[in-house]
Amino acid sequence: MSRHILVVDDDPGIRDMVAFALEDEGYDVVTAANGAEAIEQIEHEPPTAMFLDVQMPVLDGWGVARRMRERGYWVPTIVMTAASSAEERCRQLGADACLPKPFSLDDLFNSLERVRRN
Repeated sequence: MSRHILVVDDDPGIRDMVAFALEDEGYDVVTAANGAEAIEQIEHEPPTAMFLDVQMPVLDGWGVARRMRERGYWVPTIVMTAASSAEERCRQLGADACLPKPFSLDDLFNSLERVRRN
């Protein structure tokens, strides 16, 4: 399986930390600061998995999920959220995995491994 991962988060600290950790493990990582940038990245080169924040400016996680469905894209998605109802938000988005913030690097890689196996 390809190792092309998209990381979408409006917080540059989280976005950069996740990207760096993945790159350090040999993944090819692209990033987006909001949902609109994420859709552009997906249309340019669909990733094999995506880490997606829920609450972002321009286009939020729900908008990304809706536009992906409308355009026929399916990307295994790991939702990153600080919401107290993290699991519920993940179900609402149709995510393949949920990564509640704050998370450890072990949590990050375990969630990626789960969606890559499916």
